[in-house]
This record gives sequence, C-alpha cells and structure tokens, in this order.
Amino acid sequence: MMTGKRLIVSAVVLALVQIGFLSWIIAGRAAILRDGRQVLLRVEPVDPRDLLRGDFIRLGYEISQIPVKLIANVPAGKLSSDDTSIVVRLKQGADGYWEATTAWFGKAPAPAASDEVDIVGQVAEGWDLSAATSITPEYGIERFYLPEGEGIAIQNDMRVRPFGIRVAIAKDGTAQIKALMDGDKTLFEEPLY
Repeated sequence: MMTGKRLIVSAVVLALVQIGFLSWIIAGRAAILRDGRQVLLRVEPVDPRDLLRGDFIRLGYEISQIPVKLIANVPAGKLSSDDTSIVVRLKQGADGYWEATTAWFGKAPAPAASDEVDIVGQVAEGWDLSAATSITPEYGIERFYLPEGEGIAIQNDMRVRPFGIRVAIAKDGTAQIKALMDGDKTLFEEPLY
C-alpha cells in the first residue's frame, strides 16, 4: 500500500521536473528573442524540404564562410576539434546587413563596442587551420521552418532578389532567428512562445 503512494509521488515529481526543464528551455529562447541585440544577415538558400518536418529553408550566410586570415588567434599547425568555438564580431554595413570584422577561437579579448555584436559558433572537426583559406562555423540558425507549401516558392524568390534573416543575439553570443525578411518586408516572424 505504501509502495503505491511512493510510486505516484515519484511520478508526479518526475513530471514536474520534466515540465520545469522544458519551461526553462522555452524561456531561455524567448529571452533571447525578446532581449537580444537584433542584426540583419544576408542569406542564401540551400535546400527547401525535409520529408519528416515539412518545408524549411536551409540558410547560408556571408558569416558562414570566415576567412582564416580574419581569425586573430590561429595557432600554427592547429587542427579544429569538435568542440572548437569561434566568436565572430559583427558590424553593420552601409547596406543595413551585418558583416564579420574579426574572429577569435575561444573568447574575444575585449567586449564588443556599442556598434558591434559578437555571435558564437562551432567549427566542425578536422579543419587544418594552417592550410585552409576559410572555415564554416555553424551558429544554430541554419534552418528556418515555413508553412507547408511555401518553401520552394521562397527558395526560388531568394535566387532573384535579396532576402535576410533578422537574428536576436544574446550577450553570451547565442543566436535565435527572429524573422525572415524579403527586402524590407517581414514574411514570417517567430513567436516568443
């Protein structure tokens, strides 16, 4: 009899822990979208469909190709590992899009100025940084899911006119996609929750 009550109490506690963990993840994402510094990145389409998840656009950015010469602290003969993080400092260009100005492995030596922002990415394993001319970090903003049936049309439009992604970047460099832009027009905006 006592074992049944313990089982019920354990199940309730486990459910509350799971709900709390999921709420923490959602609140963290919402905090970045609400309070993060907004930047506009120029995008290029890569792929419009995922059979299991529906339409999406796989996005490539100008900051997806970082020239090794832009990285201020590349040690001689260094190979990247699967845990190599990179901080890329962005500054807004004359056209309104943000561009990479410099980068560092690990941490930036000084905070970004008021007209700059740092985005943190991960560099895949195996880059020979002494021989490569550029590397391709991932920032966690490489996919944007769309309503069913709209991926191919938007991908085709991206090939003929400029599109951008408005990104919110937290103080720690974590990025979240906030909106898909067609020129100055907002096509889709991510809800906070």
